[in-house]
Amino acid sequence: MKKIVMVGFILLFPLNILPEPMSTVAEAQEHRISQSEVTFENEFRKLWIEHVLWTSNYITSATTAGSEDQKQVLARLLKNQEDIGNAVKPVYGEKAGIKLTDLLKEHIVIAGKIVDAAKAGKKDSVNNLNKEWYRNADDIAVFLSQANPYLKNEDLKKLLYMHLKLVTNDLSASLQKDWEARIRAIDEGVSHIILMADTISMGVVKQFPKKFTK
Repeated sequence: MKKIVMVGFILLFPLNILPEPMSTVAEAQEHRISQSEVTFENEFRKLWIEHVLWTSNYITSATTAGSEDQKQVLARLLKNQEDIGNAVKPVYGEKAGIKLTDLLKEHIVIAGKIVDAAKAGKKDSVNNLNKEWYRNADDIAVFLSQANPYLKNEDLKKLLYMHLKLVTNDLSASLQKDWEARIRAIDEGVSHIILMADTISMGVVKQFPKKFTK
């Protein structure tokens, strides 16, 4: 009789539909993503993707003979840096948002000078400007890591350095008219910037969990 009952129990409750252990259920509930977190992370990712795409558009405008939209594209690119700074103001405050915008605008201004110098074939100027560009990346990494204990300086530097490398690849391919290489550089640039954006936004959510509960 006991064997029959056991068989019946197994038939009624197959292993693959047994109730989840309480610890697993509690863990899933603890890591449930709120709508505000999804919204913040998606918007932050969108802004950084725009950063890559408008930078690439600027390279096109600056290196294409007869292009008439360089001024307008630069203005849109600089606005993107303001948008990124504004995105962190609700958690870090007005001053921090402005500081991040200033650092990112410096990043863009130096990049613009590198484009001009590379187009003119001024290698020494490119090398000097590159040093400034990487110094600016270090400043951004320091700023973010000091603001957020979940963002490590060395990790941020690696992410920022790769971003600079991929922008450089985009510029080099454009000047050499190697369009396949340029497409690869832009694709890689977008993929990488998503990783960087998510790293920063997830750090923000960890630091301010109460701001992302709804």
